[in-house]
Amino acid sequence: MSKRILMVCLGNICRSPIAHGIMYEISQDSFVDSAGTGSYHIGSPPDPRSIQVARDNGIDISHQSARQFQSSDFNRFDHIFVMDRQNYRDVITKAKHQDDIDKVELLCEAAGLGMRPVPDPYFGDDEGFQNVFDLVKTACHRIAEQLKGNHE
Repeated sequence: MSKRILMVCLGNICRSPIAHGIMYEISQDSFVDSAGTGSYHIGSPPDPRSIQVARDNGIDISHQSARQFQSSDFNRFDHIFVMDRQNYRDVITKAKHQDDIDKVELLCEAAGLGMRPVPDPYFGDDEGFQNVFDLVKTACHRIAEQLKGNHE
């Protein structure tokens, strides 16, 4: 499959680190990274609740460090998956041309799960993080299969 995949959410401490970890685990021949549209948490590790839910599901994301999405990411990645519509709008404002915009998709929509966003669990409880993990895991598995199918 060997693709360069970027996962994007708002702060790069909850949803996109989880998506980064899951996609890396299931697509180890691909380069996977994550970023946030905001600059709030640059250099910070993922939220402890994200680290814990990933660990509870057999994935270590504790080594990740938050960074902000840059327009140069369009050149570095083949696919940019965003968690919600606001992330989509924020990312495409940095696009230089249509080819950049064409790389950006809502994670759930790309996975065939409809237009729904991946909900931000930051202000909720631990159950919200598990729900995000489950939704993102389903989406990542579907996307990995699609990408694999495009290269066979």
